[in-house]
Amino acid sequence: MLPLLQLGALPSLPALLVGLLAIAVVLLVGRLVMKVAWRLVIIAIIAVAVLWLLGMLGFQVI
Repeated sequence: MLPLLQLGALPSLPALLVGLLAIAVVLLVGRLVMKVAWRLVIIAIIAVAVLWLLGMLGFQVI
């Protein structure tokens, strides 16, 4: 009970709602950014694998 008292009073409900909405927006934007980031990582893995295979076959690619 003591740690709860040290936190102070809870903020007003509109402030709490605005805070939760801000967190929701950050999570939504984060999901979109991570979706793009995963695609970029997969494309990079494929590109490096192709370059490596071409190098193993004796082609000078870089």
